Amino acid sequence: MTQSPAVRTTGRSGPVRIGERAARTLVSELARINDPKAALLVGVGPESAVLAAAIEALLPGDRLTVVPAEPLGAAALRAHVTAQGGWVADRVSVIDSLAEAKAEAAEVVIAGEVFSGTTEETRSGIEGLAKHLSDGAVLSVATIATPGRTTGAAAELARQDALYGVGADLVLRNNPPVRVYRLRFTPASPATADRLTPAHRPSSVPLTRGMHIDSNGVAAAGIALGLAALTRVARPSSKLWLLPALAAGPVAAFFRDPERDVPEDPTAVVASADGKVLSVQRLHDERFGDGEWLRVAVFLSVLDVHVNRAPVAGKVVDYFVADGGFVNAMKPDAEHNVAAYTVLDTARGTVVVAQRTGLIARRIVQRAPIGALLAKGERFGLIRFGSRTDVYLPAEAADPLVGPGDKVVGGSTVIARWR
Repeated sequence: MTQSPAVRTTGRSGPVRIGERAARTLVSELARINDPKAALLVGVGPESAVLAAAIEALLPGDRLTVVPAEPLGAAALRAHVTAQGGWVADRVSVIDSLAEAKAEAAEVVIAGEVFSGTTEETRSGIEGLAKHLSDGAVLSVATIATPGRTTGAAAELARQDALYGVGADLVLRNNPPVRVYRLRFTPASPATADRLTPAHRPSSVPLTRGMHIDSNGVAAAGIALGLAALTRVARPSSKLWLLPALAAGPVAAFFRDPERDVPEDPTAVVASADGKVLSVQRLHDERFGDGEWLRVAVFLSVLDVHVNRAPVAGKVVDYFVADGGFVNAMKPDAEHNVAAYTVLDTARGTVVVAQRTGLIARRIVQRAPIGALLAKGERFGLIRFGSRTDVYLPAEAADPLVGPGDKVVGGSTVIARWR
């Protein structure tokens, strides 16, 4: 494995470097599992950012097995691990090759080097790593992000992602940019989501410790500034360029993505979005199954945070978009607006989150593919410029704790409680 060209990338400038941000993305699945776990990290050296991120993510009951990138690199890796102190040395073991990995399967397997090579080499490399996964476990791999038509490793990983992907992230702040894939080849139990904390998302750009800007906001602000620059060049004597330039800040603010304290209470159901509660009602909806549903509808104004979060921990088992209109989200007719439905299987039954468009909001972003596990309060998408988010709960299993007119905070406010 460590000598396979499918997992090694060498070009004119030498091996592709995985920086700190890409490394955190690669180990995000390891970092979010709260319970003791076994993990396998393949293809790293003592100076690897992926190794550093994996060690940082370890909890007291964890065990990490490391395979060096170079055939003779085990000694240097062992010395590096020992130098980190007893706490790390007790939890991290270094083996000479992947063939020496114990029969015990890992809950997370991480390829520490960027995949390259041919389609066949990449497929072989993935199969070699997948043999060490336990049921429902995740393989994290990366490849160079190539624009346009892809071939070789990039094409094969895109195919694997379409079949087995449970999450992918483009990390632009790496030289060169890389795309990280999380692959799951066997089903995971929905109850596993209860063990998770919200995943690290590189799609948000940090401003401060507690505030990020979603990548959509960065792109929108960049477009506004680009338009301002073009206007300044085209009409140097005009002040029109100030309009898009001054708009860049407010546009970026629309996509602010603050950190939130998610309640640890397992019976708490949290708001999926910031805003004002429009209604709390019991209804029937045969699309989601028999029985009665408790629906909490929240209106997002243009001043609210637009990032949507999972109200409960669960597994994404379905996602579909219903066609409709673009009526003001506060009006009753908004019931028939275009909406995206994310269906979660949870330990307490089916839960559905509906992202509805409105008069201004015309674009829904959903980033949780079918098969993904979401922790309670985890970001899974957004609605551009406001609108409405509805949470459907089994009526016989939950009691509402909010009413019309109440202000709620996504990921923090408890809107209902499981019985």
